[in-house]
Amino acid sequence: MDVSIVGGSGYAGGELARLLFQHPKATVKHVTSRKNAGKPISLLHPNFDGVSRIKFSLPDMDAVARDVDVVFLATPHHTSHAFVPDLLDTGVKVIDLSADFRLKSVERYEYFYGEHDHPEYLEKAVYGMPELHAEAIKNAMLIAVPGCHASSAIYSLYPVLSNDLIEPFPIIVDSKTGSTGAGIVPTPASHHPARANVIRPYKLTGHRHTAEIEQALLPSLAKNQQHAFKVSFSAHAIDAVRGILSTVHVFLKEELDSERPLYKAFRRFSKNQPFIRFIKKNAGLFKLPDPKTIIGSNFCDIGFEKDPLSSRLVIVSALDNLVKGAAGNAVQCFNIACGFAETTGLDAMPIFPL
Repeated sequence: MDVSIVGGSGYAGGELARLLFQHPKATVKHVTSRKNAGKPISLLHPNFDGVSRIKFSLPDMDAVARDVDVVFLATPHHTSHAFVPDLLDTGVKVIDLSADFRLKSVERYEYFYGEHDHPEYLEKAVYGMPELHAEAIKNAMLIAVPGCHASSAIYSLYPVLSNDLIEPFPIIVDSKTGSTGAGIVPTPASHHPARANVIRPYKLTGHRHTAEIEQALLPSLAKNQQHAFKVSFSAHAIDAVRGILSTVHVFLKEELDSERPLYKAFRRFSKNQPFIRFIKKNAGLFKLPDPKTIIGSNFCDIGFEKDPLSSRLVIVSALDNLVKGAAGNAVQCFNIACGFAETTGLDAMPIFPL
């Protein structure tokens, strides 16, 4: 398949280029950037030195649509709106890494992101989470890749919600992320002297990924539980470049004599998913998921601990925010939508130590 990357100068765009240039079934025709047009991609992404001489080009949507089968949009939020309708009219598939088409509700979108230029496309987009929506992705023309924080929370909660093991409220997600989650453009908050050596709460309430989490998980609940379902999400910035660790606090519906139902739920979910790993060990340094052990890979690791003093269940998930949380998941959707093996181009092992 011939593909284009629109918005290739950011961290997610660079990671997408890294994966697609190594993909045996993809040929990258364009990597666009308004600001860097004409410059070699290796100027911003030095891992391309000696690998490719491709240069950034201007985002000419007519040329992009004419030359390729699939367009990846790695643009900032509220930018894809302008491109998607015309691209879809040409018959190309669009895989959007931004938040522009993730939410189905116009009201929810406008609450978290502002006005949507083309709300009629919200219902047409498929939420690009292969573990939940593989069949819909196969025939989708517009795929909205989930947010990184949302992904970590959804993978944590789906096994226990779909098996009716926990109360629908309260559900508390505490997520910690590395600096690449803030994007490539520096701000006072992401500037190294301010970011280094911190564990900084930056969005304790009202985080926009909350809407994604609730939308994705609501169908997994019994009808009589849906009215009570509510997720409380908080985010922290930590002194790391990549990686997300989410700690999820939920409460069991019934006191369990053993952890066997929990093991069964997590193993059933991860068993047939090539990129979901259930991690709960009795020995070794990494008994539970840790971002350090998944960096550079498309894996999401999930595990749990049951509180012996209460009905609380603590679920932990770890993923690389640039891979499984963005570009890797986009390529996984690309594979499914194009009829390739789901793991094509994504079977690299994590880097360790890092």
